[in-house]
Amino acid sequence: MSEQALQAAVVQICRLLGIEWYHTYDSRRSKKGFPDLVLCGSRLLYRELKTQVGKVTAEQEKWGTRLKCAGQSWDVWRPGDLESGRILRELMEIR
Repeated sequence: MSEQALQAAVVQICRLLGIEWYHTYDSRRSKKGFPDLVLCGSRLLYRELKTQVGKVTAEQEKWGTRLKCAGQSWDVWRPGDLESGRILRELMEIR
């Protein structure tokens, strides 16, 4: 599953659950490494989306570390997380 397909699936779940989401349309003019999705329900989730074997870049790790130090929820979601139900569980928690 591609990152684009994973994102489409996550966005669809967000729409069904009434969770607001943000994705930078054209990241070429944005600071490198910012997470793919910001999800807003009862709290914020910052999620980087990767294929099952995709690697997180140094810039993405830096953002993740900074967000976690600031008390935010940052993590990486992969297609296996969709299949296992992890993504749905985490979204249900902020619904």
